[in-house]
Amino acid sequence: MAAKVEQKPHPTKKICVRTHSPQFLNPFQICFFLSCLLLILSPMRLQTLKVSVLFLLTVITQNSFTQESMLCMGAHWSEDQANLMMKEFASKWEDLESWEKRASMIRQGIIKGIQLEKMPRIKENFFPLIHSTREMDGYIVENIAIESFPGFYITGNLYRPLKPAEKNPAVLSPHGHAPDKRLKADVQTRCAALARMGAVVFAYDMVGRGESLQVNHKMPIAMLLQTWNSRRVLEYLLSRPDVDPSRIAITGGSGGATQSFILTAIDDRITVSAPVVQVSAHFFGGCVCESGMPVHKSDHHQTNNVEIAALCAPRPMILISNGQDWTRNTPRIEYPYIQQVYAVYDAEHRLENVHLAGEKHDYGYSKRVAVYNFLGHHLRISPGKLPYNNGYREDFVKILEPEQLKVFDPDHPLPDHALQGDDAVMDYLGIYNELWDGGST
Repeated sequence: MAAKVEQKPHPTKKICVRTHSPQFLNPFQICFFLSCLLLILSPMRLQTLKVSVLFLLTVITQNSFTQESMLCMGAHWSEDQANLMMKEFASKWEDLESWEKRASMIRQGIIKGIQLEKMPRIKENFFPLIHSTREMDGYIVENIAIESFPGFYITGNLYRPLKPAEKNPAVLSPHGHAPDKRLKADVQTRCAALARMGAVVFAYDMVGRGESLQVNHKMPIAMLLQTWNSRRVLEYLLSRPDVDPSRIAITGGSGGATQSFILTAIDDRITVSAPVVQVSAHFFGGCVCESGMPVHKSDHHQTNNVEIAALCAPRPMILISNGQDWTRNTPRIEYPYIQQVYAVYDAEHRLENVHLAGEKHDYGYSKRVAVYNFLGHHLRISPGKLPYNNGYREDFVKILEPEQLKVFDPDHPLPDHALQGDDAVMDYLGIYNELWDGGST
């Protein structure tokens, strides 16, 4: 039986246009002009005017910088600054009670920052399109699309065990920024391996990547859409009769890791998390889909991705880091901080770090096999089902051509009522992001 969906009425005509009042001087020029004026005013006769000008200068400066400073993007801090900030964060809590108070503030900052509470109230209504079922060596792969909200689709592939149990764990598999990343060999390999181990795995596209082309990737509310899509994938998996709701993991590399730790932070139905090459004290994610909405800072708090990842506690989490990117300090900075969080739950044994100092920014073999062992233990599935000869072998995986993995094709077209374009999606939802004006690609 189809569940009812409670949603906002679709506006008959609503156009999102950024308007700017005409001005001859920008705020910086005004500040310079007023500063010069102060220098020439007589302190004896114009003290009142000086005070008024100072007040106006303060107001202009605050209004000019407050909105911009709410976004922490890219390498927002230096490594030195981040080290000091982690010490400052640590000084704000000392036990389980004080950490959970801070954790709640950080969690609410994410939810409010991405405007999650404004999304439609939807239960089920996935309307899954599944086709091209193929039996492989120990696993099954299918093409799948589900409806994220009316007129907007999540595109992906479903990997399942060839011989499943009655109830199986599930793994969400978001990906990073490479074009068509869901269709690449490394994503196919890890998903197939996890399915052969005994998990139901859903690999899905980033918005604006792969087949998710109803919007551009760098559209203003990309971070909201990706978080919402991940939650809908989670709920779809939980709705399946072959999935055990007590064993749900998420793992992705780079931008897929951001999606992993964001969803884990705000949804405790994720029971195991494995973010790969992304958790950093100084780097906040370089794309609008990772940091283009104010999730790290508000008028009453500042945080970073280390603390957001720490919201996983006391659930099991593995951090995979390397020596070439912004995770190079993980053994010294990020991991020890998160260890302190796990310690207040007496859950130190549920947190791991695999640091590969000689490797680069990817989700390559060494990183995958570490995740196989970790998820095998915590999801109670068997890495022993993978071939092994002085290391796990992945050569049983048949790499399919991209066209074979696409869900929308001439026989299965995108529905006619699908929303098209950034403005159409934002107008339908009634959600915008005035802090982002970085263009769309």
